[in-house]
Amino acid sequence: MNGVFTAIFIISAVLLCFAAPEKFLTALMDGARTAAAVCLTLFCVYAVWMGLAAVAEECGITRGAAKLLRPACRKIFKTDSDAACEAAAMNLACDLLGAGASTPFAVKAIGEWEKEKNGYAQKLLFVINAAGFQIVPSTVIALRAGAGSAAAADIFLPSLICSAISLVLSVTAFAVSERICRAWRGRKKKRKRGGA
Repeated sequence: MNGVFTAIFIISAVLLCFAAPEKFLTALMDGARTAAAVCLTLFCVYAVWMGLAAVAEECGITRGAAKLLRPACRKIFKTDSDAACEAAAMNLACDLLGAGASTPFAVKAIGEWEKEKNGYAQKLLFVINAAGFQIVPSTVIALRAGAGSAAAADIFLPSLICSAISLVLSVTAFAVSERICRAWRGRKKKRKRGGA
């Protein structure tokens, strides 16, 4: 990704130098100012949410939510690993609450599934995390507030609906592709047996 963004920046800079050289420095400084403001806003948001996540973890709120999600995790991810189920449940609980501290739990769950060679669970957890379903879209609300929005929380319902649709479509597409791949691998094995 770094290479892609670097290439986009270089191409944009060259085009701007040819099209409007007098605006190059102004655009560069404005972009740097905007980037610094967004970084500072996100830093504050993550500081607050990481603190709240730590408090929730100490109080047992996150673990309680994870405990409720654990039986579902066993069925969804097709696993018997207690450690992986707990880590995945913690990851999902943090994501749902918009706590912003879910990545370490996802890494732990994927590591546990690596031990039992459960590629299905690893890929499914990645898909769920990429869909980004949150009950409280705290980062977007904070960015809107930082940009001077008069009603920063208006994004709540549209974001909830869109992320729910995204999650359902992503998981459905993943399930369909897994079935197709499984059927294709089954046919390939049958051909090899037939050839042997």
